[in-house]
Amino acid sequence: MLASQSFEDLYPSRQGVHQFTPRHEPTVYAPNDRPAPIDREQIDAYAKDGFVVLDDLFSDVEIRMFQQEMERLTTGAKASGETITEPGSGEVRSIFRIHARSALFKKLAADPRLAELARYILNDEVYIHQSRLNYKPGFRGKEFYWHSDFETWHVEDGMPRMRALSMSITLTENFDFNGPLMLVPGSHRQFAACAGETPDDHFKASLKKQEYGVPSDDQLKQLIGRGSIVTAKCKPGSVIVFDCNVLHGSNGNITPAPRSNVFFVYNALTNRVGEPFCHQPARPEYICSRQHIVPLAN
Repeated sequence: MLASQSFEDLYPSRQGVHQFTPRHEPTVYAPNDRPAPIDREQIDAYAKDGFVVLDDLFSDVEIRMFQQEMERLTTGAKASGETITEPGSGEVRSIFRIHARSALFKKLAADPRLAELARYILNDEVYIHQSRLNYKPGFRGKEFYWHSDFETWHVEDGMPRMRALSMSITLTENFDFNGPLMLVPGSHRQFAACAGETPDDHFKASLKKQEYGVPSDDQLKQLIGRGSIVTAKCKPGSVIVFDCNVLHGSNGNITPAPRSNVFFVYNALTNRVGEPFCHQPARPEYICSRQHIVPLAN
């Protein structure tokens, strides 16, 4: 177990005011002369927009394996204590820490197609800060409101700097009508500090519906006005790579078509979490890797 660390709070939030703070870190940490594992145009797009979609990274055979594993993990998931259900319907919304409970997803997290790209962008050894399966079932899958992941990871987990990214591997087709991920290009360049405070045991409610740690309407108007909204429509086997601070969300799914994905958060080893930047205990280990930091093997 690593000793707790304390860091200067460069991104104060939930301290009574909505305001913007300039980003202090780069988006792509790798030096310009280092060969990239994907096309340079894709790296440049990621740096500019805060995200990139990599089509057809995984084969149909691999996706079927992931889908079967997803269904297997659903059995008994509600009893695990690491599963979030949909408000109202009680259907499975997310299963956390899948890289620890599934040999297949543990191997997937370390797959060079993913991990090498994370190491390149972050220019460091990486570990899994968080992993989960997101289900968003048909008819009753609820929305994820606009937010920056870093705001929560910083305030509630103690992630010190913007040196982390997410990869969403799509297991079902992301249409424009079944609640696909929506992102705001360029929104990663500044930090949207939020008003309000962090309630006790906030994670128990926020993972169902987040109401604290979300930008104000005026902040959203400014960010979306500058960058518009991009809908990440893609086929199964694609990967959406997005910066920890890019503004994103998704609509509810009232169609018959589910929208499921495997979700890995890669954090730089030098950016591992310390004490939360709020007056609350750290969130559970299944939401934030804190005690068992293991760099992914090259």
